[in-house]
Amino acid sequence: MADLFAASRAANIARAAPLAARMRPRRLADYVGQASIVGPGRLLRRLIESDRLGSIILYGPPGAGKTTLAEIIAHETRRRFVELSATASGVKELRDVLDAARRRLEDDGARTCLFIDEIHRFNKAQQDVLLPDVEQGVIALIGATTQNPFFALTPALVSRSRIFELAPLAPADIGTLLDRALADREHGLGGDAVSLDADARAFLVETADGDARRALGALEVGVLSTTERPLRFTLDLARESVQRKVVAYDAGDAHYDCASALIKSIRGSDADAGLYWLARMLEGGEDVRFLSRRLVILASEDIGNADPRALVLAVAAMQATEFVGLPECQLTLAQAVTYLALAPKSNACTRAIGAARRDVRERAVIPVPRHLQDRHYAGAARLGRGTDYAYAHDAPDAIAAQDYLGVERTYYEPTDRGLERDLGSRLAEIRRRLREPRPDETTAG
Repeated sequence: MADLFAASRAANIARAAPLAARMRPRRLADYVGQASIVGPGRLLRRLIESDRLGSIILYGPPGAGKTTLAEIIAHETRRRFVELSATASGVKELRDVLDAARRRLEDDGARTCLFIDEIHRFNKAQQDVLLPDVEQGVIALIGATTQNPFFALTPALVSRSRIFELAPLAPADIGTLLDRALADREHGLGGDAVSLDADARAFLVETADGDARRALGALEVGVLSTTERPLRFTLDLARESVQRKVVAYDAGDAHYDCASALIKSIRGSDADAGLYWLARMLEGGEDVRFLSRRLVILASEDIGNADPRALVLAVAAMQATEFVGLPECQLTLAQAVTYLALAPKSNACTRAIGAARRDVRERAVIPVPRHLQDRHYAGAARLGRGTDYAYAHDAPDAIAAQDYLGVERTYYEPTDRGLERDLGSRLAEIRRRLREPRPDETTAG
């Protein structure tokens, strides 16, 4: 008897679903975006059409269409769609689903598409539970994740899956979805007599940042919160519906990619790009201590002696950031980013210490020359330690012509940029003086 009301209950739930859920397409032909993976002739489309799915991981930002694509794949391949959320399911629930899928396959040949949302939240033991049924083809696994699967998933599961990366939806795709929602009378807002102004549409597209759910959610909020019909959806209503834009930022790829972009922009002397990536990280809630530490590192790694003031300023910025905190420290960080971006660049010190450490690791260790060894203890003279040392301050210009290494090695090669241009000239003269024959060496010759 309960089955008589199943359709009615499902319909009630469907009506209560948000607009983004109601507007999900049911066929691959209606799917918007991701042409690079599901366009004509692309690999995932070929796998769907040939029904050779296997295990796949859909990796991409929120609102890119991962869940929608999973449902379409199950529909197109005539598999039963079973959905689990990794945040709410444990090993027992997972085993129950796998056992049921195996029974369906054994009893009547019915195949199952198991969709696991946020699969990166499964621990290693939970991911390992999937492996036997994935290998035997009992299920077609579709995992969805916003985290880089090569970091977030076990190597065993990654090696058995095809990875498909979904990009944020293009502005044109977001616009198409908004237009569909306004026109669709069955699932969308077609029965609400809504007209969307062009500037409001452009605003919703821009602030969506490629997230279809965000754009459709703002549209729905604006329509449902206004009783006026017919409704003219204006730019003011769009701004009110969006409220404060949420910046997509996480501790995974976004953190590392934005940090990389910030450092590379400053290294490339683009102050404007540096400020943008700084702002992106600040808006995303990045730890300002992390930002200030990265700037201190960059001051030595990429500027060095081309402008020694860069390190002083970066350290001062780090201390000021710790002292004043947010929001005021954004001013200090912006000052540091612009100064470091515009400073002359040199990685000579970076290359020099890298070469020196490589020699220590890979070549025979150079013994400390006897005249440089410590002589501040009783018996040092009897062992010949520190004898014949030439005190630098007694020499002209405090440059004593003596050997400080014992072998001929060159590590530091100044650039011709900034202060390092002058340091290069001085270094050449110092090297010439240090390598002058000592008086005892001339006599011996």
